Amino acid sequence: MAKDSVQLAALGDSTRRRIFELVGARPRTVVELTRELTVSQSAVSQHLKVLRESHLVRAEPKGASNIYHIDPAGLGQMRAWLDRFWSSTLAAYKVAVEKSVEDQ
Repeated sequence: MAKDSVQLAALGDSTRRRIFELVGARPRTVVELTRELTVSQSAVSQHLKVLRESHLVRAEPKGASNIYHIDPAGLGQMRAWLDRFWSSTLAAYKVAVEKSVEDQ
């Protein structure tokens, strides 16, 4: 599966999206994330594993725990894919608008 598909699948889960948003707001530990969510610490860890494997977050070891950050490289790859999609959509829209003006 392409990396962008893996990333989109990872964000398809509402708990993972919330974790991603929380980590995006500021780096956090598993304990901090667990306090913000209604799932167990082990569930948060499993969700973080999926987000790490899809290169959306990265872990920075600090003492006995990890601090989770957004992975800018992985996020950049997903954004590049979305930008290509957006560009082709805008181009198609431009063609439709120009055709509409010509038909008037």
